[in-house]
Amino acid sequence: QVQLEEAGGGMVQAGASLRLSCVASGRWFGVGSTVMAWFRQATGKKREFVAGIKWKGGDEIRYEDSVKGRFTVSKDIAQNTLYLQMHSLIPEDTAVYYCATRLATALQTGADFYEYWGQGTQVTVAS
Repeated sequence: QVQLEEAGGGMVQAGASLRLSCVASGRWFGVGSTVMAWFRQATGKKREFVAGIKWKGGDEIRYEDSVKGRFTVSKDIAQNTLYLQMHSLIPEDTAVYYCATRLATALQTGADFYEYWGQGTQVTVAS
């Protein structure tokens, strides 16, 4: 089993920045090739991929088009922590943000691919 715990959400004005964190724990986490990702789900919409990163075994990173240049995903392997730095937030970024992970060698963007999920953290951007 793997546990993921997100933090850092909140309510901000458009143009502001936030940094989300996701701490991973569990016996097998990070033992082999692992990928981690951020997803978000706005009210009434499907869960969508935001950004993903290979935890070990490479430096592949992917972003959803609408966040490129504004969001940065990063990792601290020593602290088992995944980050999402978000700048220039817009109201369309309002959603619950989730981190997710699975043992894998290739980064994928589909939600069904990921095995473990956190509880999510709410991000609300006011216009």
